[in-house]
Amino acid sequence: MRGRPRRHRAVATLSGVVALIVALAGCAAEDRVEVKGPTQVEAALPEATVQQLQDAVTAAMTATGSPGAIVGVWAPWSGTWVTALGTQTPGGGDAVSVDDEFRAGPVTRAMTCDVLYQVAAAGKVGLDDSVTKWVSGVPDLSDITLRQLCDGTSGIGSSSGVLMGELLANPARAWNPREFASFGLGQNRTSQPGVAWRDSDAGYILLGLALERATGESAATLLNDHVFGPLGMTATSLPDAPAAAPGGDGTALAGYYSPRGGDGVVNCAAPLDITTMSSSSMFTDSGVVTDIQDLGHYVQALAHGSLLPAGTQRLADAKSPFDGAPSWFTTGGGVFQAGSLIGQYGAVPGYLTAAFSDPDSGLTVAIVLNNSAAGSSVAAELAWELAAIASKAPAAAGQTSPGAGLPWTAEQFRDEVAKAAICAPPAQ
Repeated sequence: MRGRPRRHRAVATLSGVVALIVALAGCAAEDRVEVKGPTQVEAALPEATVQQLQDAVTAAMTATGSPGAIVGVWAPWSGTWVTALGTQTPGGGDAVSVDDEFRAGPVTRAMTCDVLYQVAAAGKVGLDDSVTKWVSGVPDLSDITLRQLCDGTSGIGSSSGVLMGELLANPARAWNPREFASFGLGQNRTSQPGVAWRDSDAGYILLGLALERATGESAATLLNDHVFGPLGMTATSLPDAPAAAPGGDGTALAGYYSPRGGDGVVNCAAPLDITTMSSSSMFTDSGVVTDIQDLGHYVQALAHGSLLPAGTQRLADAKSPFDGAPSWFTTGGGVFQAGSLIGQYGAVPGYLTAAFSDPDSGLTVAIVLNNSAAGSSVAAELAWELAAIASKAPAAAGQTSPGAGLPWTAEQFRDEVAKAAICAPPAQ
């Protein structure tokens, strides 16, 4: 579900609680992974910076028809801004909370690759194993490797574009991941394996199935043991198949989708409520549920390579995401690099998410908007706009601002967010 860029917490489901207890029990304090980087100043970002950030988020909410948003911005030399804006329902209702949980979307891809790299380092799989060694019934994929699934260079297609109507009409349907992936496999390959990047939810679902087969563990357990537990991400999980709201009733950020009417106009005043949905179609591609603090912490670890085995270079063979992409925008290893920022972004029904972090300066941005109709690009564009604003935040007393900047301005992506507007203006 990709386009080109232009917590308090209630008790989760019983299975989720059990999985979390197991994960934390197997991850003692000495096993926790330290995320290195600049020390964060314990202060709020300056008022003028916060006003710019809030203006940018509210403009994106209007453009996308999102009644709510949750945002985290961490600038180690200056301060932090973690906030929730808007309401759970269009036109009013309960206020959104920073503790609300939501679907992390394609950030799940980076997490799945984290598992792959660790399992490979343990000798349970080879990065260059053929898909068919671990996933049966896909004989025409014998020339595709697990590494290429992670890199997004398998050449196979995506299922969500084909099935979006079904997902919106029947969000509670529990899918067999293999069945869901088959719709992407049914599309013609666009390139030979390893040559070019192609957005492929089917590829990351196959990667999850391969990891399950190779280890004898469920994808949820693998993610708990290799990602969530080591990083202390207590609000993050890969849910079971039965339809549920993210995090359980009462702790979820409501999710919406605004379809076009017969006249082609999108009326964002009455979107489809798809908060309650089965994560089975998203699985190890985009099925993880999280909150803003965990998301920000994860992307900082991602940018620093905190979970990577020694010698692993996830962006060693980075590709351009599309023809004509700027030279500062590349992808590989389940992540995107935009200038000095490393992270992920995308859309799943109900949510637009993005999270990026600079491993040198520590600048980190994580966002979620709760209407996915505008498409994934606006998530990246908003995150990069916020990063440009925060990168200019003045240094707190005794601190020094980072020297290097970003290869874009806040104004550039403010304009791109405006171009992404989908909602008809309210009737006068």
